[in-house]
Amino acid sequence: MIRRSGSSFLTLVGVVVALFYLFVGLPARDQGSRPTAAPQELSGASGDAAVSGDGAATGATALETTTPIKHVITLMQENHSFDNYFGTYPGADGIPEGACMPYEPDDPSAGCVEPFRIDDRAVVDLGHNLTTFVEQYNDGRMDGFLKVFEDQVETGDLSVGYYDDENLPYYWNVADNYVLFDRFFTSAKGGSVPNHFYWVTATPGNDDNGTLLPEGFDHVPTIFDRLEEAGVSWKFYVQNYDPEITFRNPQLGDRGSQIVWVPILNYNRFLDDPELNSKIVPFEEFYTDVQNGTLPAVSYMVPSGASEHPPGSIQAGERFVRSIITALMRSSAWESTAFTWTYDDWGGWYDHVPPPQVDDWGYGFRAPALLVSAYAKPGYIDSTEMDFTSILKFIESNWGLEPLAKRDREAQTFLDSFDFTKPPRPPIMLDRVRERELEPEPNQAVVYGAYSVAFAVPFVLALFGVVATRRERRRNGDSEEASTEHLAADSLEQLGTTDSFPSTYAEYRAKVEQAKSDGIPPW
Repeated sequence: MIRRSGSSFLTLVGVVVALFYLFVGLPARDQGSRPTAAPQELSGASGDAAVSGDGAATGATALETTTPIKHVITLMQENHSFDNYFGTYPGADGIPEGACMPYEPDDPSAGCVEPFRIDDRAVVDLGHNLTTFVEQYNDGRMDGFLKVFEDQVETGDLSVGYYDDENLPYYWNVADNYVLFDRFFTSAKGGSVPNHFYWVTATPGNDDNGTLLPEGFDHVPTIFDRLEEAGVSWKFYVQNYDPEITFRNPQLGDRGSQIVWVPILNYNRFLDDPELNSKIVPFEEFYTDVQNGTLPAVSYMVPSGASEHPPGSIQAGERFVRSIITALMRSSAWESTAFTWTYDDWGGWYDHVPPPQVDDWGYGFRAPALLVSAYAKPGYIDSTEMDFTSILKFIESNWGLEPLAKRDREAQTFLDSFDFTKPPRPPIMLDRVRERELEPEPNQAVVYGAYSVAFAVPFVLALFGVVATRRERRRNGDSEEASTEHLAADSLEQLGTTDSFPSTYAEYRAKVEQAKSDGIPPW
């Protein structure tokens, strides 16, 4: 039998009491549903520049505006459909339940493929010209997204793949906090050339076939001409800009695409007039302008390596867009700016919404489009039917400019995405980690507290019992020796003896030892 010293017993009691008070004394944390990363609200000075009280950058605009927006920034990325990026976004007009794209639209027995999450699967540059559109659209049946690529082994069923918030956490976080457009169509059925021209001229540029003209486009007016006439400042920021690459000196490969992405590089006046040409600048100048408070009223932007054009990295595109938004949020222009970005065409990816056919050129399939502004309605999904000329329409309406063509004159714009009845919201720095709800975690204090109670209760009860017994005996005048004799008597009765009770503790111990030697269990 192991005997414990008095100090050991006191140590045990101390541990029990400590565990008891640990359980009852520590407040339980509210686990609930928690995000993996909370947005940080910027206030006062942050980073390179502080947000000013009036939100206006010095020397940025020459005219009054019809809204509190003094700066419009528009960025054109590359080659994704709405369903490819936001097809599973909650509340948006995304991929329908039960959707399955047939291999052969006219032969259901050939089977079909359900839209699937691309995740880390390698992608290729899908076809996205007018012929591809026609076959995928299939007279509005929207069922040719696999059929058109049936002879391309490397493509397979890739066209019905999609990304989600795990692949595009920052974009989805922006949508949660600002505005997502889910009825934003590309202006032309074809690829990059006509869509970029619609973005700046409200026309396809070349009405014959939507290709670049060797002689340029001096006959087609642009939004920059309208801004110049009205004295409204503007710039065209170009990533990896090479001023030597123009329609006069075209190049092959990715670098040659610069004259597609920047349509005004196909105009003699924007090349030969030093004042106009000085407004086509390397992208780095944007960060200088926004920091120094010299951001123009209207800013057009195009990427190069960060365009998200397959098979390029979509994460590189996210970082690029985030750098723009972060710089804007840290500037004096934040409170008076509207930043939009979209994609020049659908890139051959599946989208389930048949585009309205407003004329011979379009619309094309939907593209992702978002709006960030201090006046943007938080978490708002704008389902207004729009296209690239809707951006022109907003610029024209905001600065009182004449429309360029029939398309922008009749276009709807995104005024409903703003709430100008409330003060501008402070900027929110969003993370590149998705704010995803997690399953509630067990409260560790409760778990270990329960273990402590189970361990402590017997000892606490025993301790209270001893104290109560001793107090009762003291009230009855019992001595410590009498208490011991009662304990001895109880023990001897359990041993089965009928002898008279011992008068001393020594006699009690002797009888116990005798019982052991006689083979009687001591307890």
